[in-house]
Amino acid sequence: MKTRREWLGMTLGAAGAMTLAPHWVKAQSSQTSNTLITRAIPSSGEKLPIIGLGSSATFAQVARNEDHEALKAVISKMVELGGTVFDTAPSYGASEEVAGKIAQELGVAKKLFWATKLNVAPRGGAADATAARAQVEASFRRIGKPVIDLIQVHNMGDVKVQLPILREVKQQGRVRYIGLTTTFENQYAEMIQTMRQEKFDFIGTNYAIDDRFAEQTILPLAQERGMAVLVYAPFGRTRLWKRVEGKQVPDWAREFDATTWAQFFLKYVASHPAVTCITPATSRVSNVIDNMGGGLGRLPDPEMRKRMIALIDSLPGA
Repeated sequence: MKTRREWLGMTLGAAGAMTLAPHWVKAQSSQTSNTLITRAIPSSGEKLPIIGLGSSATFAQVARNEDHEALKAVISKMVELGGTVFDTAPSYGASEEVAGKIAQELGVAKKLFWATKLNVAPRGGAADATAARAQVEASFRRIGKPVIDLIQVHNMGDVKVQLPILREVKQQGRVRYIGLTTTFENQYAEMIQTMRQEKFDFIGTNYAIDDRFAEQTILPLAQERGMAVLVYAPFGRTRLWKRVEGKQVPDWAREFDATTWAQFFLKYVASHPAVTCITPATSRVSNVIDNMGGGLGRLPDPEMRKRMIALIDSLPGA
């Protein structure tokens, strides 16, 4: 969007520290002024950079083309700036396969935290499990690693069939973490119920400053149950860009080191202590640089979050 490009030339944010309410201070572990904030995976203590890279949307569109130089540059820049989490899925077109090849070519496959997904439409009986296993094996071939960091049941999939398969491959040592995702409102209730009944290492869901349903139950429940959280669509896909088009980032955003709208939006999401990593999708290096700035420096405290919400809620497009 036009507004984002206008702000890409500005600085990524100044150094500093900020005194937050006690339970929010825990959210800002392992950060300095020029290194990405990291968060621990509750089930293991392993730390991940707060900003990663997704491969849906424009990344998936570019992956369908024969020329993948843009995506190679995007992945390379993400790693250069300290990012490690790469989120993909078989349903994102050619993204999983293309990213796997690019990572091998760049020699960064071992540096990446690979997060992919499993979702096979039910066929009935044993065919369900057979198809699900085949999709898992296809992900291994595409990614090109003997061990995948994370596989999640995608958009609630066929949980009864697919979750046991993921537990099986985890027990075999072929997958390090397993989880569950949804970005669909009509699946939230089922996701919440499943989170209460089953144990996962991760969950993934949509969360943005103008899409705050996750704050009500999903994020607190993830904290209670010791589950890491991957956040998708932190810009409301394109919704937030339309709401701020033609508007400047407020001066007071510098109090939490945000100088662009991308950083404003990402820092709101990152400041929730349940969030482990945010994976905005992009096919532009300039956007990767901008996004990574959202994981540097200070984060807004609870009072500042309220001020941020009030600003965005006052804009048209809710």
